[in-house]
Amino acid sequence: MAEPARGERIQKLLAAAGLGSRRQIEQWIRDGRVQMDGAVVTLGVRALPGAEIRLDGSVLPLPTGSLAAPEAPGGPSGADGQPACREVLLYHKPMGEVTTRSDPQGRPTVFDRLPPPRASGRWVVIGRLDVNTTGLLLFTTDGGLAHRWMHPSAQIEREYLVRVRGVPAGADLARLREGLQLEDGPAHFERIEAAGLAGSHSWFRVTLREGRNREVRRLWRAAGFDVSRLKRIRFGPVALPADLPPGKCRWLEQARAQQL
Repeated sequence: MAEPARGERIQKLLAAAGLGSRRQIEQWIRDGRVQMDGAVVTLGVRALPGAEIRLDGSVLPLPTGSLAAPEAPGGPSGADGQPACREVLLYHKPMGEVTTRSDPQGRPTVFDRLPPPRASGRWVVIGRLDVNTTGLLLFTTDGGLAHRWMHPSAQIEREYLVRVRGVPAGADLARLREGLQLEDGPAHFERIEAAGLAGSHSWFRVTLREGRNREVRRLWRAAGFDVSRLKRIRFGPVALPADLPPGKCRWLEQARAQQL
């Protein structure tokens, strides 16, 4: 009988470390950009403990322990292969910060205020918010979790508090629920709930299941209304804590983090 394969497939290992999506990393491998111990790798190659992995000649920063020998089912990694110490951080993004690790224009980034992970690895952001949008951002040390949550097939709800200029009529809201054509395809809100009036502006709570770029703003614009304030208040089962101030973060309880 052949000896069972050991180690972790490179594309899975790099995706779990938050270095890219599985599909993106597989394309790097096909293009011959990934090397292990000096040799170009092919799809299916497994990384063994102590291996050095490079992309375009640069050593990739892998979390400590990511190349440890595999555990038996039920061991520290669990029977489902998920990280035993997955960390999830909630962050209340203020206006003016960008959701990148660095910015050519020198603007502050959401990573500037984050504490280091308690165990190992680095923070990977789950989804994005544009520079003028505030509210809930989730970070994790589990790149696989981030990839699954951001994949379009996940259909995870995002809920926003939005203020628009004007007072939309019932017909306008019906169009937003039924769907409008955007430049990258049709889109619609799963739910729209009125949340009050403020002078010549209207507040709504809206929910959608996609994470396309500036989708909430573009949907309202397609209906003839400009968004003047936008705040994400929920991502999937995780809501923005009412007592978490802008610019502050909070660890998600470990039990809940594992359930994600």
